[in-house]
Amino acid sequence: MSVGDPRDVVAAKRDGRHLSEQELAWFVQSYARGEIPDYLAAAFLMACFIRGLDAEETVALTRAMIDSGATLALRGISRPKVDKHSTGGVADGVTLVFAPIAASLGLAVAKLSGRGLGHTGGTLDKLEAIPGLRTDLEPAAFERQVEEVGCAVAAQTADLVPADGALYALRDATATVPSIPLIAASVMSKKLAVATDLVLLDVKAGSGAFMKTVDDAEALARACTRVADDWGRPCRAAVTDMSQPLGEAIGNALDVAEAVDLLSGRAHGRLRALAVMFAGEAVSRLTGAPMGEGRERAARAIDSGQALETFRRMVEAQGGDPRVVDDPAGVLPAAPVVRPVVADRDGYLAGVDAEALGRASGDLGAGRKRKGDPIDPAVGIVFRLKVGDPLQRGEEIGAVHARDEAAAEGCARRVLAAMSISEGAVEPPPLVHAWFGGSEGVG
Repeated sequence: MSVGDPRDVVAAKRDGRHLSEQELAWFVQSYARGEIPDYLAAAFLMACFIRGLDAEETVALTRAMIDSGATLALRGISRPKVDKHSTGGVADGVTLVFAPIAASLGLAVAKLSGRGLGHTGGTLDKLEAIPGLRTDLEPAAFERQVEEVGCAVAAQTADLVPADGALYALRDATATVPSIPLIAASVMSKKLAVATDLVLLDVKAGSGAFMKTVDDAEALARACTRVADDWGRPCRAAVTDMSQPLGEAIGNALDVAEAVDLLSGRAHGRLRALAVMFAGEAVSRLTGAPMGEGRERAARAIDSGQALETFRRMVEAQGGDPRVVDDPAGVLPAAPVVRPVVADRDGYLAGVDAEALGRASGDLGAGRKRKGDPIDPAVGIVFRLKVGDPLQRGEEIGAVHARDEAAAEGCARRVLAAMSISEGAVEPPPLVHAWFGGSEGVG
């Protein structure tokens, strides 16, 4: 397909003209094949960032990115198939808990995940903290594991939506990442290229998210569900709170240990609640269970031990040490220095800069500043407080896991600096702000 000079497409969007599906498809796929130089694609992205893309253009861009590579049909999977995606946050281990819950209830979770970048954690990095576990699964092995175990979490293959990979790297380099249409097309191209029966989106809002306000997160949720609707794919999007870390663990091995505690029924809190909510939504949408019953089934899957056993099977199927479910401390890598974080004031936690905590953990070695940077699976932060919790001076409120005393001391100071303390009681924020796509209500 050819529409002429790529500069004409850039100029059209620069001047605010609506781009046709043919123009977008030709430009995006030509860039993915290396036929359009980076400088023209960068100009195109900046024009899209400034002028915006309407709903029709966003759908066309998504289609063009999907058509740039292979798709994953998953024809060998007999279970109802669900994919869950988070837009990224701090202490967001929902996938580690959600996937085995849903799989233990008869669903298939075919999850292609990414790595952490900046202040947000990556599911692949967390799972790879388990000794031996592989995420580079071939499509046939991925599909076979999903059918047999019920869930698999793997890295996206290079031939799946290659245009998104190329454009995302350029967006990162040109400061055009925070564009709602570009984000929606990026997210949904990866979700729709995999043939699941339901897409669940966890769109984060708050200090630890890319979308800092609820309004922006809701706009992104609407954009994503519109794309899915045009594609004919059932999709539900929840705008959830990321004004504070979701769980307690901000690291990689620490995240896995927390997930095991939750799946063992030993721990509760907002992370468990959100994983149960998404699993309940999937059960209700895919099996016809009444709203409310799906969530009850999800909670029972944890309390009965079914979900933990499914997690064990997933870890083992991907080459990881299954003893991690019995003795995470004995299997997972551990940092040589663990320094308690002690409250320096009395009061109530009124707020916390979740992004600051994510960056502090990253600077210990738990995250990466650039794609491809190595990470240290053992280090990180455990932060036990939630907004509204009381605290007393001298109380241990968390811990820093670090390579040396100096790093631990500096990180502990950053944790305390990220906290806002109130003398009076504080109302905690809601876990879920709104749902989009389909009818209202959750399973």
